[in-house]
Amino acid sequence: MRGFFIVIEGPDGSGTTKHCALLAERLTQEGKKVLRTHEPTDGPVGSAIRSDLRAGVSFTPLDLQRRFCEDRAWHIEHVIEPALAKSATVISDRYFHSTLAYGLALGIDRETLNAMNTKFIRPDETIFLLPSFEVLTERMGRRDRTDVLEQTELQRNVYEAYRTLAKEDPSIIVIDTAGAPQEVARTIFAAAISRT
Repeated sequence: MRGFFIVIEGPDGSGTTKHCALLAERLTQEGKKVLRTHEPTDGPVGSAIRSDLRAGVSFTPLDLQRRFCEDRAWHIEHVIEPALAKSATVISDRYFHSTLAYGLALGIDRETLNAMNTKFIRPDETIFLLPSFEVLTERMGRRDRTDVLEQTELQRNVYEAYRTLAKEDPSIIVIDTAGAPQEVARTIFAAAISRT
């Protein structure tokens, strides 16, 4: 039996990394075989992207999103598909909606972004973590280190892009992560098991 593919998405500061970890832990406790992964990946392209962003290397918006898509192709071939073939529940911290949201925020047209992502497999379930923008900026303000994609004006545009994407696709589950982490985690777990 093929596994189940869950993607948790959201702007910086929304809690995707924390809640992917909490969901993976809970599903493992429930006896499921779980693989937790993320984008950009730790593969050759993903590692280079993170390093370049931290170093402030300049890319055109389109070139940057092309690199994310190249990393995604590697991710699917080497991580996601092999795990799904072994009946694992795969939880990814970000996936193609990040390319759509950040690409739109950076001024790339929607048709181009859609075309870049048509070849990728679709998640079985997509969860957007969307607290208020004020909560996001407060959380990001606590970080010791940021990269060029974490500027406030850009992040506001990213936030609005995620809101638009969620409105367009009723299958996307939207969860406010402003509350206590354990309470939010219970909400996410309930959403995840409703379709597995």
